Amino acid sequence: MSQAAESVEASPKRRAILEAAAELFMAEGFGAVSMDAVARAAQVSKATLYAHFPGKEALFLEIISANCRKMQAMMDVALSASGVTLEGALAELGQQWLHFLLRPEVRALHRVVVAEGLRFPNLARDFYAGGPQSVRRWLAGWLAAEQRAGRLRPDADLMLAAEQFLALLRGDIFVRATLGLMPGAGEREVATQAANSARAIVRLYGTAPAMEAASG
Repeated sequence: MSQAAESVEASPKRRAILEAAAELFMAEGFGAVSMDAVARAAQVSKATLYAHFPGKEALFLEIISANCRKMQAMMDVALSASGVTLEGALAELGQQWLHFLLRPEVRALHRVVVAEGLRFPNLARDFYAGGPQSVRRWLAGWLAAEQRAGRLRPDADLMLAAEQFLALLRGDIFVRATLGLMPGAGEREVATQAANSARAIVRLYGTAPAMEAASG
């Protein structure tokens, strides 16, 4: 990220706008929230609001993208500190991603998109591009480095492997959380889900040395 981009992101007014908009979207949905309401809640003028965001969809997309960047930064930190096998690194990634996905505010934004995606197809498309698709591409890029290091088979379809890993991680935990059937997953449940998902990917796509390291 350039220094100019960092400066824009660090703007107190921009942060106030994003925080106010996120709270409004989670409480009232996408359709019911107006740019006027966002400006009032953020205590900024409409001119300032439109100087940062041309419209409501751009504002919502930035909330999703900002959350995605935070999650990827968390996963980068987890990887830099892991220094373990492919399976161990995937398990650590999985735990970080699941903890993020299960945050109340993240689940609330997901519900907004599911509830209003048919009325606002651009919202659903932008959410998919800025959230799930962005994460999958990031993970495929990391898997490409593992492939070059000889820990993943050279014929492995990395985008498919990334998609399968993320799908395995969500599993029943995410379904129950989305339906409000659990107040929050425990650390052991999250760790088990992540470990099982990591093991499945290594068995599907790992080279012999990676599988031997995992079993050892």
